Amino acid sequence: MSALQKLHITPERYLEQERKAQCKSEYYQGEIFAMAGTTRKHSVVNARVIMILGNALRGKPCTVNTNDLRIHIPENSLFTYPDVSVVCGKPEMLDNEFDTLLNPLLIVEVLSDSTENYDRNGKFRLYRSIASLREYVLVSQDEPRIETFFKNEQSQWLYTEAVGLDASITLHSLNAEISLAEVYATIEFDADRTGVR
Repeated sequence: MSALQKLHITPERYLEQERKAQCKSEYYQGEIFAMAGTTRKHSVVNARVIMILGNALRGKPCTVNTNDLRIHIPENSLFTYPDVSVVCGKPEMLDNEFDTLLNPLLIVEVLSDSTENYDRNGKFRLYRSIASLREYVLVSQDEPRIETFFKNEQSQWLYTEAVGLDASITLHSLNAEISLAEVYATIEFDADRTGVR
């Protein structure tokens, strides 16, 4: 008895289905992956990051996008919904539906227990295929911690970490500094888990 084969679909079929779907799904190399729901803490942290970035970019030719805007990476076939993306200059869209971005400058993922390993490793590897991407930001929801990976002029990804409510981190691609106290202003942490009160 042979093993069941996975059903592979084309990117065009995925987009056709996704544009009619009630729930979001990601696509990678012919397979569709349903996206899970989120927690209140994840949602609040994500909203704070969007608000802070929007304020920091006021007057600049940049746009902050929510996780409703899909991103596509033609080099590796991924269609995904990052928590936050930023475009500076003219957005490049996949087609005239204007719902799939091709040229983010910065991507933010708010980490969760179920996706942290994928966000740190597999997804970051796939994101690095985006020619326009200059910075990848990981934001913890369980402790005041933000990590950035910035692609410098030599195409090296430089890592920076900021931990604690008195810390801040520079987003080099946007020339903006983010205060962790502002990101986590309304979040209560488990003192046993983080050591933060």
